[in-house]
Amino acid sequence: MPPFLSFAPLDNGLAALQRAAETYGKAFAHATENGGIPSAAALRDANARLIAVERALTRPDGLPNRDWFKNQIYAPGFYTGYGVKTLPAIRESIEQKQWQQAGEQIVRVGGTLESAAAAIEAAAGALRF
Repeated sequence: MPPFLSFAPLDNGLAALQRAAETYGKAFAHATENGGIPSAAALRDANARLIAVERALTRPDGLPNRDWFKNQIYAPGFYTGYGVKTLPAIRESIEQKQWQQAGEQIVRVGGTLESAAAAIEAAAGALRF
């Protein structure tokens, strides 16, 4: 029987992403309302910050058992070959019944999602002028 795993950190990360996306949507709408175009500098800054969003989905130490895969959201399966696994660190830990590791990875990936949300918020801030 598997132990109880709290997925609250993932829920919190998802909620942060949703709030950040809403904030960015509002900032973009405001920046372009009435046919307006943000300045080239604001767009350059926002784009640079949006690039950081993808980078925020990675961890320098990679995934368990394969530190060369840095992305925490998707990666080829460790046990299944090249088929993509979503949230691989969590999913594979659960599949292998490594419950302690699964709990640790839930917290870690939740933090990764919150970092991505912060990067989106920063991009929204770049559009405000």
